[in-house]
Amino acid sequence: MRGGGVLGLLVVAVIVALAYKYYFAGTDGQTAAMVSKPRQAIDAVGVKNDLIAIAQAERNYQIQNSKFASLDELTSSGALSMTKSGRDGYTYEVTSNDDNFHVIAHCPTATIPGCSSFTVDSTMEVTTIP
Repeated sequence: MRGGGVLGLLVVAVIVALAYKYYFAGTDGQTAAMVSKPRQAIDAVGVKNDLIAIAQAERNYQIQNSKFASLDELTSSGALSMTKSGRDGYTYEVTSNDDNFHVIAHCPTATIPGCSSFTVDSTMEVTTIP
């Protein structure tokens, strides 16, 4: 009976080890994807906040100067206190004309597969670019 108890304990240990391997370690990169999804969500929130800040700076700049500005003009004039022209691999691009501005946060798909690019304009609504 003593040998059967040890054998049963060994079987339980193998089952627990396999369950751990497949659940926590992942079998096909699934865990890496699960870890990167929250990180992508956090990055996306930061990028959207940056876009809103840029859009607000554009509105303020337009009120004071009767025109919209480039990203460099916004930062050099002090209308925007952003020190970088991007975040976590995203790069920002501002285009403007007399009536409107358009800010795009370009997603670094080469380094972050599955991420999304975003845009905002004078409506102050951040949208995802397909």
